[in-house]
Amino acid sequence: MTPSELFRLYVIIRVFLTHGLDELIPKMRLTLPLRIWCRSLFWLRNKYPDKTLGERLRLALQDLGPVWIKFGQMMSTRRDLFPPVIADQLALLQDQVAPFDGELARQQIETSMGGKLEQWFDDFNPQALASASIAQVHTAVLKSNGREVVLKVIRPDIKPVIEADIRLMYRLAGWVPKLLPDGRRLRPREVVREYEKTLLDELNLLREAANTIQLRRNFDGSPMLYVPEVFTDYCHENVLVVERIFGIPVSDLAALKANGTNMKVLAERGVQVFFTQVFRDSFFHADMHPGNIFVSYATPENPQYIGIDCGIVGSLSKDDKRYLAGNFIAFFNRDYRKVAELHVDSGWVPADTNVEDFEFAIRTVCEPIFEKPLSEISFGHVLLNLFNTARRFNMEVQPQLVLLQKTLLYIEGLGRQLYPQLDLWTTAKPFLESWMREQVGIPALLRTIKEKSPYWIEKLPQLPELFYDSLRQHKELQHSIDKLSSQFQMRQKKQHQSRYLFGVGATLLVSATILFASHIGILPICLAGAGAVIWLIGWVKSA
Repeated sequence: MTPSELFRLYVIIRVFLTHGLDELIPKMRLTLPLRIWCRSLFWLRNKYPDKTLGERLRLALQDLGPVWIKFGQMMSTRRDLFPPVIADQLALLQDQVAPFDGELARQQIETSMGGKLEQWFDDFNPQALASASIAQVHTAVLKSNGREVVLKVIRPDIKPVIEADIRLMYRLAGWVPKLLPDGRRLRPREVVREYEKTLLDELNLLREAANTIQLRRNFDGSPMLYVPEVFTDYCHENVLVVERIFGIPVSDLAALKANGTNMKVLAERGVQVFFTQVFRDSFFHADMHPGNIFVSYATPENPQYIGIDCGIVGSLSKDDKRYLAGNFIAFFNRDYRKVAELHVDSGWVPADTNVEDFEFAIRTVCEPIFEKPLSEISFGHVLLNLFNTARRFNMEVQPQLVLLQKTLLYIEGLGRQLYPQLDLWTTAKPFLESWMREQVGIPALLRTIKEKSPYWIEKLPQLPELFYDSLRQHKELQHSIDKLSSQFQMRQKKQHQSRYLFGVGATLLVSATILFASHIGILPICLAGAGAVIWLIGWVKSA
């Protein structure tokens, strides 16, 4: 390890101990030397003895800085790996970081664009509009058309910090299975690897530009969701230029009510936007926390969401969508057998899973949920219960489903914050049932014909040639089969003849032996000779 890495490790251990996180080290004989070493070498006491373990972990990550805050946010979505007392606290981490100098942002933009900023923009504001761990945004005006825009700029010093902290995370992850009895189940290296991929994706703003364009196209003209326009001519890997939007932060309930917003419609539309993204488009915004969602000032009785920051998106395959919708419908119909069968059919659990045992386990965990009114049942926690139960039956964690569950929890929390009486099941069930109906029967057949017909028409002129080739290949194959069959029959016939000659030869040799023992003249010699000749003929035929 380099000196800088050693110093960073010392800082991590110091924060670890001052927040009492050595409590995470299990008190067992194997870890006794480590616990003694931590206390004797550093002699640092817990400064927060009155706080819970989850709170102390959250505060420690905040002290360690932006990279670790982001890591904590990502861990909060892995409720399949972490208990609620920790995951709930990590979900409270706010990605609010002090902005870096506006002049540095200007230099970053000019380096990426290859010229002075004034060539393309007027009224650039060096004061950051907002700042986060990876990037910050500044306002400006496009010279070409006078449109107000925001410029998102990657922090110039963030990549080395990320790389150094990721290396340390991998080292620490390697210790977890050795220190914690349940460490292997947590799969720490996989968690770090997933985080590394997320960070690297967010460092490339061209990826975010592409995601934003796709989401905007999916909701073009929709009264439910507006996505700002991306100005691709000005975008680079370190700089993103998008339309500036003006809206009410979705978490500002007082401002929403003051604007006359219909809160019930707004809450229901949040659910509809989510399910539309997932099931209609197979492309959903996977970072829909309140900081990325605004509400348009216009048409408060018919409210429209505004979505920004599309750095993290998710997608589901057609099979994933079908099984997911089927799982929700079966669950709310209390058809646990169907839920178990869908998990097996989807490949989420091994094919040799005992469906009866799996069904009983799901029933045991999920039936108590229905003690609550339907309006209080959480879709996200339904998924969590299903996945936790399935994990006991060797279910592999599906990354796309983890993102989906995280987004669903965001949407549910938001919806019930806006309108506490929101009944998610009543809102979502017609959507899910309608989507399921469209996947089978005549509508699905017509849609398939419509989708495939251009391909079929393109291949139509080739059909005669393909048909002729198929017939020729069939004839050649049949000829080969007939030839092999004939050879096999000849071989069988030869083997039959050989066995017959072996039998005759053996009989003559045995008879010759008996007669020779009885001292009967020259006959035994003749029989033995004949037997040997016949045996030899049989051997030649069998070769």
